[in-house]
Amino acid sequence: MTRHTVLLSLLLSLFLSAAAQRSDVPDDEEDPYFLLCGQADKAIADGDYNEAAARLIDAMSVKPDHPGNILLMSNLGMVYSYMDRDSLALATLDEAHRRAPAMRTVLSNRAHVLLKLGRDAEAARDFSAVIEADSVNIDARFYRGTIALYNGDLATAESDFDVLRRLDPKSAGTAQALSSLYSLTGRDREAIPYFRSLIATEPSVEYYAGLAGCLLALQNLYDAASVLAEGMEKFPDDPELYYYRAMLNRDRYRLDDAHADADRAVKLGLSPKKARGLFKK
Repeated sequence: MTRHTVLLSLLLSLFLSAAAQRSDVPDDEEDPYFLLCGQADKAIADGDYNEAAARLIDAMSVKPDHPGNILLMSNLGMVYSYMDRDSLALATLDEAHRRAPAMRTVLSNRAHVLLKLGRDAEAARDFSAVIEADSVNIDARFYRGTIALYNGDLATAESDFDVLRRLDPKSAGTAQALSSLYSLTGRDREAIPYFRSLIATEPSVEYYAGLAGCLLALQNLYDAASVLAEGMEKFPDDPELYYYRAMLNRDRYRLDDAHADADRAVKLGLSPKKARGLFKK
């Protein structure tokens, strides 16, 4: 869920209840509750999170018994998270969950805050609750699968990412998920097209490094050299790219160049132990 659309589901749901309450508001006046919601939405779109939080609180104060306040509280929790007030964000989402324990939006938002705080196991539980209620929830499948992958639970990762592959095959999220899954489980050939598609749309350094690693594992040195050259032109000070070029030069028996690249990688922040491992074979 993006910051610019965080209130979209809220405003949609509140629209239905607006008609029922319209008789309490003169025809020539706007309902202050919805006016405040709109102001909060605009503030979020503008990145003015202090203003957004204030307007959400005002809206809940205007109609403390309004059924839409659970969603307002959930969105307020996310606004606090955008402000890096994560303890307050979590407390707000915990209260929203206490009031509406089955609401998927609340569970998903709380999971994202927990993930930001490094509380992966708790985040995974909330994502699992979302998936139990909505088995094809792409966002929850992506994040739960990623948590599972990096915690060694390959069965869960495979299951969640299979849903992405079937339902959202062309998205960047699916490419990120499957490139990580395949490269970390030794299926380098399967990972390559996903890394290439990511580089084509979002040329980030980690995708160049991931693709180079897969090509080197397959001993495709020519393509690896090309990928590394392109990546290092864009990211000339990345230690992982120097690490993989050291590996490339080692496999080409250019040992002086390989040691020079490994030394450069260490100076840029690579673990010395990882660099030394290049020359143990």
